[in-house]
Amino acid sequence: MYIGLALPSSELNLISAIRRQAKGAGTTRSRALIAGIGDDSAVLRLPAGHEALLTTDLSIEGVHFRRDWHPAASVGHRCLARGLSDIAAMGGEPVAAFLSLGTPADLRQAWLNKFLDGLLTLANRFRVPLAGGDLAESPRGIAADIVVMGSVPSGKALLRSGARPGDSIYVTGELGRPAAVLHALTEGQKVSSKSAANRPHFFPEPRLAAGRTLRGVASAAIDLSDGLSTDLTHICAESRVGAVIQEHSLPRGVHSYQSSSLHFALHGGEDYELLFTAPPRAKVPARIGKLRVTRIGQVISDRSHRIFLADSHGQRKLLTPGGWEHFRRG
Repeated sequence: MYIGLALPSSELNLISAIRRQAKGAGTTRSRALIAGIGDDSAVLRLPAGHEALLTTDLSIEGVHFRRDWHPAASVGHRCLARGLSDIAAMGGEPVAAFLSLGTPADLRQAWLNKFLDGLLTLANRFRVPLAGGDLAESPRGIAADIVVMGSVPSGKALLRSGARPGDSIYVTGELGRPAAVLHALTEGQKVSSKSAANRPHFFPEPRLAAGRTLRGVASAAIDLSDGLSTDLTHICAESRVGAVIQEHSLPRGVHSYQSSSLHFALHGGEDYELLFTAPPRAKVPARIGKLRVTRIGQVISDRSHRIFLADSHGQRKLLTPGGWEHFRRG
């Protein structure tokens, strides 16, 4: 999308189309955006007294989505939601988004239009301008890399490294529903993207308002993209602590009578809820707007950064990280 003079006309036409679509969706208007699509680099203005946040997330066909499972609008929405969720986990506000897109030469224009509709609709809802990016031909499927720049008041960013023994562990919303939908898809079941029950998988909701609310409340935070067991491990490792999770406290989005509901809640991933810790004195709300906040465990002192799962009788067993991890075999 940063325009040079030696680009082929087909690419120039595509850039122009994306620019028109972004302008029509209202995602090129922002007080923070001084110059965006059409220059070699975006020019952004951060609020006074704020620090910059920068995150990037790659969506690859066959790894993060499949065209025969996910409508194009869902793929676009999910692409941006992943970046916005990272900003939410830091307690920040999104300032601008950048999209680098690799597509096969035979990709239908209609699919690309719907992909952009999904991305730009979400961007417009959170007033995030699409400020630039890049285009390339991809010989092996679609690859979409989203970069989101955000801001947070100086010294107020929520980090993974602030948890301390005695802190309580919380999650927003419910866990496991997106993983259950993905499991159904892999089993060959027909799953409607228009169903409200399936929406958390196809159109996840970035918890930006919750992240802002948790500034000054949470001691550490992360977004649940890879699964509770894996993402909590990241907090424990960065904070040099361990954790105990109460099995009966997990807010499961899948009916509890399903034998796999606990597995989905612990290891499923793609919940895009916020997992955070808070000290005993913190005033943690039971709800943030309509979003439920649930206490699920406690941070403990453990030099090996282990996580334990406790049953209703208080019996503990070691919880091995079982969420998503690239390059893992077996």
